[in-house]
Amino acid sequence: MTSDSSPTPSRGDDPGVRQNTAVRVPHGAAGRTVLDVAGHAPLHPAARAAFAQALDEGWADPRRLHAEGRRARSLLDGARASLAAGLGARTEEVFLAGSHTAALHAAVRGIARGRRRVGRDVVVGAVERAALLEAARFAAAEPAGAGAGPGRRVVVGVDGAGRVDAAAMGRALAAPGVALVALQHANGEVGTLQPVSEVAEAARRAGVPLLLDAGASAGHVELGPQWDALAADPGDWGGPSGLGVLAVRPRVRWAADWPEDDDAWFPGGVSVPAALAAAVALEHAVAERAGADAHRRRLVDRIRRTVAATVPDVEVVGDAAARLPHVVTFSCLYVDGEALVGELDRLGFAVGSGSACTSSTLEPSHVLAAMGVLTHGNVRLALPVGATDDGVDRFLAALPGAVRRVRDLLGVTGL
Repeated sequence: MTSDSSPTPSRGDDPGVRQNTAVRVPHGAAGRTVLDVAGHAPLHPAARAAFAQALDEGWADPRRLHAEGRRARSLLDGARASLAAGLGARTEEVFLAGSHTAALHAAVRGIARGRRRVGRDVVVGAVERAALLEAARFAAAEPAGAGAGPGRRVVVGVDGAGRVDAAAMGRALAAPGVALVALQHANGEVGTLQPVSEVAEAARRAGVPLLLDAGASAGHVELGPQWDALAADPGDWGGPSGLGVLAVRPRVRWAADWPEDDDAWFPGGVSVPAALAAAVALEHAVAERAGADAHRRRLVDRIRRTVAATVPDVEVVGDAAARLPHVVTFSCLYVDGEALVGELDRLGFAVGSGSACTSSTLEPSHVLAAMGVLTHGNVRLALPVGATDDGVDRFLAALPGAVRRVRDLLGVTGL
């Protein structure tokens, strides 16, 4: 552990009606196989239909009192109610943001500020997404009041599978001066599920609110009720991008550090068609979850076994069982991750890389580094609901040769 001081979907002709839809295969050029939909899954066909209909019926300002405004308000209220049901919340607890990042930032800032008399420390896991880690740093750095210094961002370590040390997190959040503890439901980079129940119980005993980041897991696995605030990402479950969801229990004390507005958490409101499409997509994701889980988990198991058996000097990371059904990550020794992703892209496979350096940071994945595993030569797959056996088989057949060619280019053949 370390610290630093820095409308309700209904039946009939309503846009929310659930329809039988074909298996969704991500769009791409002919012959391409998309195996990376983390945070940006293909829009569910029913959500697309709901969005199009809401463009006609929900275009007006939902705050207006005329018939068109009331219709837009009805659609927005129905969307919030449906999202609440899918996330295990009440309608009045659900707020809509412009993005998942905006939801996380607002939750950390608002709750930490609302509890500033208790203290300013924010406890987080080492493998939280960067947006949450930076929000925790920002919130903790703000002084609590006259004569009070800033708090700390307290970072709790993880094991080799990426699972946070629940006992250490429990001790950290029970210390004096803790305003908030934040924990992901599952890690979107390696798929490992976190010990939410244990941390939630420790937080309850200490009287510290728990913010659960469900951005990688909502719509894919059951979330459970053990949270005080929850952030979710519609783009990850087949809803539209450009929208985030924040649910906050009434018992949570919070205070805005932004100007007052009719929309208390996210001033300015959101797109009504996008909200309705997100709700419809979540309804379908939950209804189809059991079948999608079994199908994608079987494919992931095959990928984990085959990669380990056919690619020399490879490390398959993340928990093999307690994980998301659709995420698998592996790292290849003596391989540059960006070069490998590029080679696979040339062959027609769209994959991600948890350790790909970016122009802004030039740093490897903080998740893989915290786990103590290889941080380079990394490939992350987030399988879409429509992933096929044929596409996975072709990827597995092409991967060993792609790794070999990248190693040849780097001059590490035979090591």
